[in-house]
Amino acid sequence: MLSDAFGHLRVRGAIFLTGLYSEPWAYESIPTEDLAAMLIPGADRVILFHVVASGRCWIATEGGEKHWASAGDVIVLPYGHGHRMGGSADTSVLAAAASLLSAPPPWEQMPVIEYGEGGERTQVMCGYMLCDDPLFDPRMQALPPVFVVSPTGAASTWVQASIEYAMHQTALVGDDRFEVPPEIPQMLLIEVLKLHLASAPVSEQGFARALHDPVVGPTMALIHDAPERKWTVADLAAAVNVSVSLLDERFREVLGAPPIRYLTGWRMHVAQDLLASTDLGVASIAHRVGYESEEAFSRAFKRGHGESPSVWRLGQH
Repeated sequence: MLSDAFGHLRVRGAIFLTGLYSEPWAYESIPTEDLAAMLIPGADRVILFHVVASGRCWIATEGGEKHWASAGDVIVLPYGHGHRMGGSADTSVLAAAASLLSAPPPWEQMPVIEYGEGGERTQVMCGYMLCDDPLFDPRMQALPPVFVVSPTGAASTWVQASIEYAMHQTALVGDDRFEVPPEIPQMLLIEVLKLHLASAPVSEQGFARALHDPVVGPTMALIHDAPERKWTVADLAAAVNVSVSLLDERFREVLGAPPIRYLTGWRMHVAQDLLASTDLGVASIAHRVGYESEEAFSRAFKRGHGESPSVWRLGQH
């Protein structure tokens, strides 16, 4: 099922910059919407993807516990939640993230953030990615708000080399805007998600839990395999041999959404991939994702994206 989910995942924007922090240090992030608008114009949220190159640091979302990361670890905030980040030494001083930048964008070259009191240093390679996959829809609660992955062996070497390459590939693409070709960030994100989900405990809230859930997992697999079918909750419940009430209860508990909302989200996700990567007509795509008419599909797509499939497709190209 992981291959189904990640086979459609597309990163459509990313930038990387370097943070050099010296003990003691701590900062509070820019609000999610402001961060997205500043780094990737037009985005309402971004995925934060930070690789610790040296040293040790912690990160915590609002009201959450600190997650620690050391050299070689990858920190992921899949929904771009507001957070705090700091080093090993205790400090009550929390700088505003915006103040760490030498200058606000647009930039003539990517900035290097340098902050702290001159003690032991921590280097973080900071990535900001834009991806419309349902995995990163905060309403679905498919992933924790923050998690740390510790690649080992060949995976660790590959992640480090790939992030360094992505850093070097960050380039000015026009109108004082920087961007990385999306292929490397996309492979990085997929690899880290696989590592995270492979080691996640069955009890973890979200997508990792859904993969192991005896009711939700098989139901998601049916939806992924045949989004074009005219699924009802009763059909899905019968296919996995449970009651309608139990299926609805398990989806809400594990993914925070009823089965039909997940089905609609997956259909829109597949449709986005087809619109962005194929020349299929809108009517053909509508049928592939379970809509009898182009009009019905267009209405559903516009409700979720604010524009018609044709207009959205033009924007991708």
